[in-house]
Amino acid sequence: MKDYPNHQQPLTKSPIKRSIVGIFIILFGLGLLVISMIASILFGAAEIELTTIWQSIVSYDVSLTSHQVVYELRIPRTLAAVAVGACLSVSGAIMQGVTRNPLASPSIMGISAGAAFMIALAFAFFPGTTSLGLMLSAFIGAGLGTTTVFGLSAFSRGGLSPVKLALAGTAISAFLQSLSSAIAIHFDVARDISFWFAGGVAGTRWATLEVIIPVVTIGLIGAMVLSRSITILSLSEEVAIGLGVEINHIRILAILVVLLLTGAAVSIAGTIGFVGLVIPHITRFLVGADYRWIIPCSAILGALLLVLADIGARMINPPFETPVGTMTALIGVPFLLYLARKGGNN
Repeated sequence: MKDYPNHQQPLTKSPIKRSIVGIFIILFGLGLLVISMIASILFGAAEIELTTIWQSIVSYDVSLTSHQVVYELRIPRTLAAVAVGACLSVSGAIMQGVTRNPLASPSIMGISAGAAFMIALAFAFFPGTTSLGLMLSAFIGAGLGTTTVFGLSAFSRGGLSPVKLALAGTAISAFLQSLSSAIAIHFDVARDISFWFAGGVAGTRWATLEVIIPVVTIGLIGAMVLSRSITILSLSEEVAIGLGVEINHIRILAILVVLLLTGAAVSIAGTIGFVGLVIPHITRFLVGADYRWIIPCSAILGALLLVLADIGARMINPPFETPVGTMTALIGVPFLLYLARKGGNN
């Protein structure tokens, strides 16, 4: 596999043109995101009108079922989809930049599987765990998955490489998922854990968002603060050292940001794959290799993708819902095969 991302040929090469494209994606993407969020609140088993959405926000009446559906169910669900999509896409972008691995993403590198594994342990040994407890379990699990994958790759002959990271991540993900399934069967908590394996935001409530949103905000701000250093590090270690970048410090901080974002995403929605793989590649193709544009654009496009995937999950087989993870896999699996065939090229 070739070095990454130097071999990539972005659509626009001029910094001015890339900035224009980035601004366009942010503004146009935000507009589409708002429209998709309104559509997400409108569509469902119960028919809801636009006026009902507005009234439930400005003058919430607990006695009206339609207001309860909008305010207690659909708005939290939509906000959760936005947060999870942004978290996963930004996490994937950071991982691809720091490791210079085009196949890096939370789902492939064992981070999501580690978070789900610890949530399975929480369900098995600590029934009735709160949202905060699940979030802490997800963070610990994400750290476990990351440490294991990087440790195996680092101690192998030849050290870290994109292929070794991808192989180690795939193996560790499969191992942890198997352990999670065994725990679910042995402790009879398969019903509780099945949601986390399938992936979805249907059960999100305001209490969960109140805990998660501050963490997501801190993670996204941290990603933007590190964006310039990640851009330099994504070129090569020699360039980063020559420009005075503390490589180890940046990597540690980047991993902490990824753990925050991925842990928050998994604690809300379970293991939703491929968002962190597909979106950063699309964004990089559009705006180039500058992470000051990649990170915000990835956040918006990732949020838009997951909101649309959640809408699609409700519309394919109503009144039943298709797991959102299935919807993203329909996009992500062909894209992963395409990347493997191209050797990591977009």
